[in-house]
Amino acid sequence: MSNNLKFKKMKKTILASCLVAVVAVNNSLAQEKRNPAALGREEYIEVEKNVRLHVTDLGEGKPIVLIHGWPLSDEMYEYQYQYLVEKGFRVIGITLRGFGKSDKPYGKYTYDVYADDIKVVLDKLQISDATLGGFSMGGAISVRYVTRHNAAHVNKLALFGAAVPVWTQRADFAIGLTKNQVNELIALSRTNRPQLLADFGKIFAATETAVSPGLGNWLGAINIEASPYATTQSLIALRDTDLRPELNKINIPVAIFHGTKDKICDFSLAEEMNKSIKNSFIVRLENSGHGLFIEELDKFNKELEKFANQ
Repeated sequence: MSNNLKFKKMKKTILASCLVAVVAVNNSLAQEKRNPAALGREEYIEVEKNVRLHVTDLGEGKPIVLIHGWPLSDEMYEYQYQYLVEKGFRVIGITLRGFGKSDKPYGKYTYDVYADDIKVVLDKLQISDATLGGFSMGGAISVRYVTRHNAAHVNKLALFGAAVPVWTQRADFAIGLTKNQVNELIALSRTNRPQLLADFGKIFAATETAVSPGLGNWLGAINIEASPYATTQSLIALRDTDLRPELNKINIPVAIFHGTKDKICDFSLAEEMNKSIKNSFIVRLENSGHGLFIEELDKFNKELEKFANQ
């Protein structure tokens, strides 16, 4: 190759490199000049090595932290997020490990693990004086959080159709499913999870038609996203955990939201909570089963807003 050809080739290479550099600089300047549209909040928060939780963090103002039930995710609170943000709250929904868009590691799935994960998230977000709300299993986990971590970051507790104080019967506690019935659910979770979810769907609301097909399909899609392993292990935690010794340790105001027609967590559980938790009161949802957060959406949202503002 002649020196002239070599020079031309080198010249083209240099020009190409310069063009790439100019484009890169222009893109960088464009990003620097733009006013960010996002507030920079993290959608995923690492709670331990290789375990990140999905967090919905919307709005500004008094914080409300929401914990979902089995086997849902923070997406179940879609119609609470929209309402509460418009009312001037900052609403934070945490998806527990093993569910929804959160990581699904192999390991322990217990109330203690879930409560500790919530603590890490609220530590990192530097939340204070929040209302903590938990649905079903999430209500039980919220109780464990308050007693295990001395109500860190929160000053009110709202329990929605909570599996509290005990989800399964004991020799001295006649409310709920028997352990044998729950063992059957655990076996079905291991062999036919879609059937398990379908069976729960039939008893989720006050009647089989109380929740529209569209909303039912939406909830079903959230359920199926859960880790099969976490689904089973959480049923075991629901079967085995007894929170009765912890209820009298709760020293913050507690609102007990409960559907009077609940077939999954009987309304008598609400009465047991009310008897055992000082400074608590019941919000009765007369036309709701377990799906109180959508069955009586308007009343649910307004009562939660009222409690958080007290």
